[in-house]
Amino acid sequence: MPHNEFISSLPENSIVSLDDPILVTGASGFIGSRVVASLKRLGFTKIRAFVRDALRGARMLAEVCHGALEGLELIEGNLLYREDCLRATQGITLVYHLAAGVSDKSFSASFLNSAVTTRNLLDAILTNGTLRRFVNVSSFAVYSNRSIPRGALLDETCEIESHFIERGDAYLYGKLKQEEVLLDYGKRFGVPYVIVRPGAVFGPGKKGITGRVGINTFGFFLHLGGKNQIPFTFVENCAEAIVLAGLKPGVEGEIFNIVDDNLPTSKEFLSAYRKRVNAFFYLPVPYCILNL
Repeated sequence: MPHNEFISSLPENSIVSLDDPILVTGASGFIGSRVVASLKRLGFTKIRAFVRDALRGARMLAEVCHGALEGLELIEGNLLYREDCLRATQGITLVYHLAAGVSDKSFSASFLNSAVTTRNLLDAILTNGTLRRFVNVSSFAVYSNRSIPRGALLDETCEIESHFIERGDAYLYGKLKQEEVLLDYGKRFGVPYVIVRPGAVFGPGKKGITGRVGINTFGFFLHLGGKNQIPFTFVENCAEAIVLAGLKPGVEGEIFNIVDDNLPTSKEFLSAYRKRVNAFFYLPVPYCILNL
């Protein structure tokens, strides 16, 4: 799944040029920092990286970009503050929005840090009036598997989760509400947007195993994924797909899932992980038990 070849030039008829100002929110995050690096490899000269902590952000971006920070403007702020949003979006033509309440445990905090922040950002963009596209980075978590037959393909046409309370998943709730805000602004104000939904992102710096494979509990690992394919995407591949979603002409209003080719099953992944990383004890849990 990982590759070492990167896109090296703008797509034909790219909607922006290399000297257009671009904003990346969540720029110091696991994926956001790679989005910045991908933009720099393409030759963009006016990248505005929005971060919560400038010192931490500078360290992370210097590491991922191998110290090459020319053409990068670091802005420290909080998207809950409208003045910070206005400052960040001044003159911006393209937005990659990756900031979200990833670690929020409560529904209210997730709503604030995913939906309210997105609304503030969109309000600021409408005030500035220079936007050509808004790329919202959502998640595979928004999909429901309630009506999908076992073994069927999960794609962009599949049902969105509506039972987020029963699932007790604050992150899912925040992402659903974030998408709702964007769709509303697209309909009411004509905001040109693309939504991307990465699968299980992995790569250097990502600790732990995705819950789609299993969970650590009671001192050992419960393997829940069985023979299901896991929608993995290597972080560099994911970042490049996100970047392309902002550059390609004619895809306004589209939703794209991001997954790699040649996906392993949960069982295959766990076997390789235990062989190459950590041979921990695990307990396989059959699918039928999960549905009792």
